[in-house]
Order: sequence, then structure tokens, then C-alpha cells
Amino acid sequence: MDKDELCKQVLELDSRIRFAGLINENGRLVAGGMKPGFKSLEDSRDDEMLYMELVLRAKMRKEFDKVLGPVKFAMSYRDMLIIMSFPVNDNILLISVEKDIDFSKLPFKILEIINH
Repeated sequence: MDKDELCKQVLELDSRIRFAGLINENGRLVAGGMKPGFKSLEDSRDDEMLYMELVLRAKMRKEFDKVLGPVKFAMSYRDMLIIMSFPVNDNILLISVEKDIDFSKLPFKILEIINH
């Protein structure tokens, strides 16, 4: 699936999804972004740091793939929002959502889109 189309389909799943973007192995946003009408909670320099930290964490998680199996998604529940990440080939799909979303179902809907 096209990278931009993937991000678009994820953004359309729920009005409370703020951001859907693909981050490459160098920590750069290569597709997607903030949904129109939402404002980023951090400045662009912080975005870059978040992306690089996300890539580092994803690489570190791979160390346990042989024992535990590959990661399907990871989630951080924060004071301001929820952040989810999904490995997609050599990239990471980063999602940020409002806290009032049903986060027990959303990741599995996103996995359906990724695996389709």
C-alpha cells in the first residue's frame, strides 16, 4: 500500500486521531502528518527528537523478537494524549490520539489496515 494512503486510511478511522505518520529508520517523517484542524503539542525540533527516540526504541525491541515474537504495536498513555507505534516494513507508523478514544480496539483496526 502507498505510504500516504496508509496514513490517510488511519486518520479516517476516528475523528480523535490527531496524527498518523510514517517515520523512516533515520527518524524522518516520510509520509502523513497532523490531521487538519489539530495543532501539534510540541515544536518541530521536539518532533524530530520524538521520531529519533521512537526509532531507537523500535530497534531495541527487536532484540527480543526471537524469544517473544515480533512487536505488533506499542502504546504510551500520557497526560495529554496516547501515542501508538506500529512497525511497517522498515518504517514505523506513529499515531497520536485523544485520550478519550477506546484504545483497546483502535490498534487492532490499524493492524487490519497495515496487514491488508
